[in-house]
Amino acid sequence: MKRSGPTILAAILCQACTFGILKAQDSIPARAPIRNESLRFYLDCDDCDLNYIRREIPYVNYVRDVREAQVYVLMTDQDAGNGGEEFTFAFEGQQEFKGLNDTLKFTGMPDATDENIRSTQLKMLKMGLMRYVARTPLYREIEISHSKSLEEQEVTDRWNNWVFEIQFSPDFEGEETYKSLSLFNSLNVRKVTEAWKIEFDLDHHYNRVKYNYEDTSFSAYWNAEDLENLFVRSMNEHWSLGGEVNFRVSTFSNYRFQFETLPAIEYNVFPYSQSTRRQLRMMYAAGYTLNFYQDSTIYNEIREGLFEEAFRMAYEVKQKWGSIDLSLQASNYLHDFSRNRLELGGHIEVRIVRGLYFRVYGEIARVRDQISLAKGELSEAEILLRLQEVATGYTYFGGVGLTYTFGSIYNNVVNPRFSHY
Repeated sequence: MKRSGPTILAAILCQACTFGILKAQDSIPARAPIRNESLRFYLDCDDCDLNYIRREIPYVNYVRDVREAQVYVLMTDQDAGNGGEEFTFAFEGQQEFKGLNDTLKFTGMPDATDENIRSTQLKMLKMGLMRYVARTPLYREIEISHSKSLEEQEVTDRWNNWVFEIQFSPDFEGEETYKSLSLFNSLNVRKVTEAWKIEFDLDHHYNRVKYNYEDTSFSAYWNAEDLENLFVRSMNEHWSLGGEVNFRVSTFSNYRFQFETLPAIEYNVFPYSQSTRRQLRMMYAAGYTLNFYQDSTIYNEIREGLFEEAFRMAYEVKQKWGSIDLSLQASNYLHDFSRNRLELGGHIEVRIVRGLYFRVYGEIARVRDQISLAKGELSEAEILLRLQEVATGYTYFGGVGLTYTFGSIYNNVVNPRFSHY
């Protein structure tokens, strides 16, 4: 029986499809990895290029909720002695990988570009994930290579761990009736080793404003210069000794010149080596300040020397359930305990349930130590433009946030189209 045209064409197409499928199957290993069997991975990182990471590490499944992950990674960073940042990657196994944990670190150079940092972050993640990926069917897709060996060389540092940083930042704006000029200059010199932390920080602020409106003309400026010097000696994993020696000039706060020396002792409940994950530090300081004022103060002083003390406490923890960063500061002058200041501030972020996050941040201060306030009435312009410090009993700021996401647990796809205009 003779076949019709369409029937013959269908048979040919069917054979072609079959051939194509067979050829494709021939190119696939006998046991092809299935993406659903890939490692479920959650990265907790505030300053990572997640799109870049998802592109470069395609052999894991990125999940949106930490409870779905087989591996949880917390990346934290803190300032390093060389002026760069030390990054810590804490790998924590969950579910069938529970108890399989690891910690990796690297320190970036102060002149490292964003590309240098993100590529090294990627390398650390790849190395840390290998022990988990090796226990999944995706191990067949992984190849490990290395670069050429480098000749062993003795490391020499002609700067002896000293780091210098200079900043110059002018800012200006204006219109027909208003002009403003602001300058910020700084010099930071520091040396950080396991035994010592030494830092010199010189800041200069200058602000000038000018108004011209109808028959009214107003021009004013304020400037401030601060030289802060910090010396810290590490005693062991919990104790540190040190202090500050500071110099200050400020037209805003009515200081013609201020000198302050403040020896201190600090205790960290947790070892300092765990500082990227948790800290509970308590510091007590007591010292002397000598003040020379531009104008007589509200206490009729033009010069005075005062003894003072301060207590500071800081609690920081970052875990997979969220993070807490709290600080408490209390200070007073020893000749009059009623002249004091109490500050409480912090930031808390908590994962309540899957996809639901709660954030709260803020700071509140009770102010009773404004000894440098200038005597006399301030003009309306000085108050509105904040050219001179004004008496206050308290200060505060804060905010809250609540976010909720739901849907697929996976977050593997990268699509930057129409983003960030």
